[in-house]
Amino acid sequence: MKIFTIGFTKKTAEQFFGLLREAGVATLVDVRLNNVSQLAGFAKRDDLKYFLGEICDVGYSHRLDLAPTQTMLDDYKKHGVSWAVYEDRFLELMKNRRIEEIVPQELLGDAVLLCSEDKAHHCHRRLVAEYLAQHWSNVTIEHLG
Repeated sequence: MKIFTIGFTKKTAEQFFGLLREAGVATLVDVRLNNVSQLAGFAKRDDLKYFLGEICDVGYSHRLDLAPTQTMLDDYKKHGVSWAVYEDRFLELMKNRRIEEIVPQELLGDAVLLCSEDKAHHCHRRLVAEYLAQHWSNVTIEHLG
């Protein structure tokens, strides 16, 4: 199984949807806590669902169980908590949520995990993909763009 990841920040709609098409993604799994912000532009939930279907014939799923808590996100983004602390907290949250048991594996086959960060290095979508790869067999990860 291949799990892709992508962020929409610093990408045009053409680049974003082109990467999804080129990868042959079947489903976009939105792992953002907040997916209706005006700042999300073309990646705002309802617009994104529409564009995915019209442009790429890709399904859409929003999984809050794969998102951080608001407190965790605020601590990292607004209160200066380090990435290392955020990462440890988020890994513990996934473990406590038992995401490897509750997220259907078939949902993530040829799926892309979406978050806002332009690079996966400091984004929880990478942590989700790596966590699942450790708990499921034969998982590879590819970060798009």
